[in-house]
Amino acid sequence: MIKFLDLEKINNRFREEIDTSIKDILDKGWYLQGKYNEIFAKNFAEYCGTKYAVGVANGLDALNLIIRAHEFGEGDEIIVPANTYIATILAISENDCTPVLVEPDINTYNINPDLIEEKITPKTKAIMLVHLYGQAVQMEKIWELAKKYNLKVFEDCAQAHGAYYQGKRVGNLSDAAAFSFYPGKNLGCMGDGGAVVCNDEKLYQKIKALGNYGSHVKYENLYKGVNSRLDEIQAAVLDIKLKHLDKDNARRREISKYYRENIKNNKIILPQTYDENAHVWHVFPIRTEDRNELQEYLAKNDIQTLIHYPKAPHKQEAYKEWNNLTYPITEEIHRTILSLPISPVMTDEEIKNVVNIINKY
Repeated sequence: MIKFLDLEKINNRFREEIDTSIKDILDKGWYLQGKYNEIFAKNFAEYCGTKYAVGVANGLDALNLIIRAHEFGEGDEIIVPANTYIATILAISENDCTPVLVEPDINTYNINPDLIEEKITPKTKAIMLVHLYGQAVQMEKIWELAKKYNLKVFEDCAQAHGAYYQGKRVGNLSDAAAFSFYPGKNLGCMGDGGAVVCNDEKLYQKIKALGNYGSHVKYENLYKGVNSRLDEIQAAVLDIKLKHLDKDNARRREISKYYRENIKNNKIILPQTYDENAHVWHVFPIRTEDRNELQEYLAKNDIQTLIHYPKAPHKQEAYKEWNNLTYPITEEIHRTILSLPISPVMTDEEIKNVVNIINKY
C-alpha cells in the first residue's frame, strides 16, 4: 500500500533526537511554557521572517486569538475564501463576527483577489486569506485593498509552512498569521499544536497573554483569556523537525513536478502554480468528474488518496443558514477534487507507480 502520508516513517527519521528531548523534559518535570517553547518560538519566528511567534494549542486557536486580540465582534465582517477548511470560518463565527465568503480562483484554489472588493462594506474589518494546499496567495491586490479600505489582513498558513511570495515567507505577508502543527502538516508535531506570528510587539504580547488565561503574571489577569498553550514536548518535536522543513518541502516540489510532467490522462485536471517557490504542496490536488470511481480504482491498486474536502462550508449543517446559497466554483472544486499521495518519505518507485496506475485509468 502506498500510504497517503506515512507519519510513522516521517517521524522515525528523527526518533533519536525526539527521544533525547522527551527524556530531558521528563527528567526536569517542566511541561508548559519552558525552554523548549522559548527556543522553538525564536527559531520559528526567524524562519518565517517575523519578529515574534507564540505557540498555542492548535491552529484554530491561533486564528481565534488573532481575531480576539483585535477586539472584533458582533456586526463586524471578515472576508474569507468560500472553499477553505471550515476551521478558518469557525474562528470568525466564534468571535461573533460575520464570515463573508468569496469564491476562489479555479486555477490556484486560493481566494480570487478580483472578487474581494465587491464584498467590502462599511462593516468589513479584515481579510482572512488562506494559502490553500500549500500555495501562497497572490497578495498585491489584497495589500492594495487593505490600504484603500483600512482593513487588517490575516493569514491562515496551516497548509503552507515555508512557502514564499515575492521573497518573503508566508506568515510575514500580513498583520498576523496563524499556523497549525497538526501531525499531517508539512511541519507537524505529535499531537495538536499551533502558533501565531507577527511583527507588532503589542499584538504579540496581547496574544501571548490571551492564550494564557489573559495573564503575563500568574494570578494577574489583564484580559478575559483562554487556555491555549503549546506544550513542551510538542515544541521540542517541532524544533527538531523545523531544521528539516526546507529539505522536506524541496522533496514535495520534486514529487509534484514529476506528477505534473508525467501524468497523462485526459480525465484529470492537474494543479497549477504561478511560481515553484510559492508552493510547498501540502497536498497534490487533482480534479476529475470521475472522482469517486478514480478513488476506488486507486484503492484497488493499493494507492491511498484523500478528499480535501468533500463538502463545502456553506453546505454544512453547522452553517445551515447558508445551505441555499450557491458558490459554483467552490462547489465544483469540492465535487471533483482528489488528493494524491505526496510526502518527503515517498520513494521514487512509489511515485512512478502512482503515475503509471493513473495513466492506465
